[in-house]
Amino acid sequence: MNPQDEKYAQALQRILNIMNELREQCPWDKKQTLTSLRHLTIEETYELSDAILEGDLEEIKKELGDLFLHIVFYAKIASEKNAFDMADIINGVCEKVIARHPHIYGNVAVDNEEDVKRNWEILKLKEKGNQSVLSGVPNSLPALVKAMRIQEKARGVGFDWQDKQAVWEKVVEELHEFQACFTNGQIQDEEKAENEFGDLLFSLVNYARFIDLNPETALEKTNKKFMSRFNYIEEKAKQQNKALHEMTLAEMDQYWEEAKHLLKTR
Repeated sequence: MNPQDEKYAQALQRILNIMNELREQCPWDKKQTLTSLRHLTIEETYELSDAILEGDLEEIKKELGDLFLHIVFYAKIASEKNAFDMADIINGVCEKVIARHPHIYGNVAVDNEEDVKRNWEILKLKEKGNQSVLSGVPNSLPALVKAMRIQEKARGVGFDWQDKQAVWEKVVEELHEFQACFTNGQIQDEEKAENEFGDLLFSLVNYARFIDLNPETALEKTNKKFMSRFNYIEEKAKQQNKALHEMTLAEMDQYWEEAKHLLKTR
């Protein structure tokens, strides 16, 4: 990708011109606000996430385009309010990236990726004054993603476990504490069980981080795997003119095992 290539400037100017036309002429686009676009942007972000997990480059390109259109839309609305425009967005992020990479654009020396991440968090904290280290974690993040970001933020300022074995021992400890909430298979204190289960999940996220696994990605892949296998069971039920509730558990287990084998070999 050559930054000097005029096609990039032409493409950006083209989408900006289209957005101007849409705001002037399209009844739907004229009505949109920053708030009305918010839930649509969230949806587009999840669609991009799905495409990335599927490894579908053509779909990734499409979803990136949809998301970029939203960025252009927000910039247009803000420019109408004399708040900021597309150039402000681009220049702003350029300045931020330069400032947070002093090992590239300054005289700071780093030895590895961890040094880069640690500097990034420290610089972010300085930019925001005396706010909490955790203030950069959005409240609306899904809980699993939020747990990962909280731990990464804490690690960025040196608050972290020393080795993965200690983290695994914490996982085992939390599992035992969760198990202790049950007597003869029955929860004795629901609030305590919920708290201990939360601690267990948090410790598992910690361990995943230490072995360089993304827990959100791992869980979503398992979700997709389960859905594929369950869809196979549904298809088998249709072939027998049965509803799922008419099948025995043994039959469903049989097709589940078939699905595990077939879907793994495809």
